[in-house]
Amino acid sequence: MKTIILFLVTAFFEIAGCFAFWAWLRMNRSAWWTVPGTISLIIFALFLTRAESDFAGRSYAAYGGIYVVSSLIWLWMIESQSPDHWDVIGAIICLGGASLILFGPRPLMQ
Repeated sequence: MKTIILFLVTAFFEIAGCFAFWAWLRMNRSAWWTVPGTISLIIFALFLTRAESDFAGRSYAAYGGIYVVSSLIWLWMIESQSPDHWDVIGAIICLGGASLILFGPRPLMQ
C-alpha cells in the first residue's frame, strides 16, 4: 500500500511537470511555466527512486500503470474532460499489468 501511495504522489508531480511544459508549448502560456514544471519533474524523479524495488526497471514498469490511471484522473479533474469507456478499459488493463509486476511472485534470490 505504501508503494501505491508513493506512486500516486510521484504521478502527480510528473503529470504536473509535464503539463507545465504542455501549457507553455501547446496553450501559449508564458515560458515561466517551465520553472515550476522543472521543479515538479525533479521532485517526481526523487520520489520515484523511493519505491521499494530491487530493480529500477521493474519499479518504473509497475509505476506506469499508476501513471496511466493518474493521467486520466488529471484529464477529468484538471482538464474537465471525462474519460471515455476506452480510457477506462485501458486503465484497468494497465493496472492489471502493474499489479502483476508489483505483486507477482518472485523466485528467491540466491
